[in-house]
Amino acid sequence: MSADTDHRDPVGQLGGPSTAPRRRPVQQRSQERYERILDACASLLDEVGATALTTKAVAQRAQVPIGTLYQFFAGKESLLAALAARNLERYLERLARRLEAEAPPGVPGFVDLAVEEFVAMKRAVPGFGQVDFGLVDPSPTGVLDDRHLLDTTLDNNATVAVRLQALGGDLFTDRAGRPGGPVVLRVALESADAVLKLAFRSDPDGDPVLIAECKRLLRGYLSDRPAGA
Repeated sequence: MSADTDHRDPVGQLGGPSTAPRRRPVQQRSQERYERILDACASLLDEVGATALTTKAVAQRAQVPIGTLYQFFAGKESLLAALAARNLERYLERLARRLEAEAPPGVPGFVDLAVEEFVAMKRAVPGFGQVDFGLVDPSPTGVLDDRHLLDTTLDNNATVAVRLQALGGDLFTDRAGRPGGPVVLRVALESADAVLKLAFRSDPDGDPVLIAECKRLLRGYLSDRPAGA
């Protein structure tokens, strides 16, 4: 067996058979190649979009043989799934650091930081405008299972909701103390997704008025759930 043993991705059961990475490297040299391939994918997404993206172009941009790319990824769908998973992990890490450093009060504070970190990544992270935690534009892209890039059973927003509930802990239980986060957060994420897409459609840096409205919408909804919701 190679020293580069397979490793499970940190986001549940990542993707279906066509999206799961073939292996996750453990040797430093292979890790660097893996990350370089994802970086190349992200930069190309900004230039050509998800529909025109090809594994051949990604390999050329990463300066690796196409065979090296296929050692790690089954194809384009697998590559985009790995990028979405990396984006989610980095987002959660950034949000966790801010929550720890700033200790914002309650649900409103959590919401504000969650939106701010997403907006910050949208503005600065290569490829995030095309693939954040899934395909931003689900129009035909040659990706077969774009709703399940992160998990085999849950769709992308449901997967993110589960992870945010774990990060928020007691903030996302109902008034009777029962866990109510995934469904509630799923609705919140679908709403935020629509508003933030509109914000960045009208302004490449995100319309500040719409971003503020997104925060207001989420604060109101998540802070005013009936018992048992």
